[in-house]
Amino acid sequence: MFNYLANSLLFFVFLVLVQACHSDPSEKRRDKILKKEVPDSVVLFYNPKKADKRIDEIVTNLHRKSGFNGNVLVAKNGKIIYERAIGWADHLHRDSLKINSVFELASVSKPFTSTAIMILVEDGKLKLNQNVKEFYPDFPYDSITVELLLTHKSGVMNYVYFVDDLWKAQKKNERPGITNQDVMKLIAEHKPNPYSKPNRRFHYNNSNYMVLAAIIEKVSGQKYSQFMAENIFKPIGMKNTAVYSKAEFDKIPVDVVGHDRNWRRSVAQNFLDGPVGDKGVYSTIHDLYLFDRAMRKGKLLKPETMDLVYAPHNLMQKGHFNYGYGWRTFENGKNKVVYHTGWWHGFRNIYLRQLNKDITLILLTNLTNGSLLKLDELYKAAGMPIVRRSAYSGNGQSSVSDDED
Repeated sequence: MFNYLANSLLFFVFLVLVQACHSDPSEKRRDKILKKEVPDSVVLFYNPKKADKRIDEIVTNLHRKSGFNGNVLVAKNGKIIYERAIGWADHLHRDSLKINSVFELASVSKPFTSTAIMILVEDGKLKLNQNVKEFYPDFPYDSITVELLLTHKSGVMNYVYFVDDLWKAQKKNERPGITNQDVMKLIAEHKPNPYSKPNRRFHYNNSNYMVLAAIIEKVSGQKYSQFMAENIFKPIGMKNTAVYSKAEFDKIPVDVVGHDRNWRRSVAQNFLDGPVGDKGVYSTIHDLYLFDRAMRKGKLLKPETMDLVYAPHNLMQKGHFNYGYGWRTFENGKNKVVYHTGWWHGFRNIYLRQLNKDITLILLTNLTNGSLLKLDELYKAAGMPIVRRSAYSGNGQSSVSDDED
């Protein structure tokens, strides 16, 4: 009996040692770092009495003159210097926005998808040079890798237009949401023509990140929403952030309603609000700031991984603009900004992070007018270069003064 117990104990110890040897160092490093997370109350502390008056004046004018309706956050060197909720959450019911109102991020979801992909890469569960066919053998396009999807150089068609045309032609019910896996099956079945051959040129396209989310589901064995919650949102304290898909929810459970340009109507969600990865993340200005802090402090990815994520991977546009892995990039001398815009079903957003100065600028809106094209004065007041393509000529020279210091 003693020998049996001793052997059992030795076998148990052996199993523990084997598990320890095979545990992923990236996962252990990430867990260790996340245990040191700064409390939200400290990171998100803001005294409205000390609001930047110049920024407040600009935001007020943006609302009054350009129709801006949404939430704003400006932060410098780890401190929020301005935040405000201004306008309607739901114009029909005259519900006002609150500082923690939850918005559909639209394509601002893409940086989260790229982060999830790179977490899997760091953990040795995925490689950038892996072919989509390794995960989906029926995928009808050859030579498309994870990296080509990340950089929008796959050349695949845009699933949004393809599926929309298919639904209209077949007169299908547009209310129930479809999943990423549904779209992958439709692509395999119908084999829509690609835009171009792989790795020929940059072509921004929602299909790239829809497919990446499908790969995340295949590799992790979890729904995209679950993987994001367990590996990104919850660990860094993003308590008001989630992935909401019409395939999982009959009605998306948020109070902020997307509207068209002039309040004539709210924008109804439909079957195209089912696929996620290219969109589908819902969040707040505060949670996006927590994501910014976590990325700057290396809590989710290693510094060398983030360097790869932020590196320009395409030909320069207008002398300053490029695309990395899930981030648009802007470089002007020593100034480097990584950012993303978003526009989907009544929501229009911009999320900017200047890396060399630690400046963060977030504007989430639920009225799809042109107010976010009129941010030059806000950029200047925040100390950030003007990040607007039309402000620069083809050789990268600014047509307006940047007032950079």
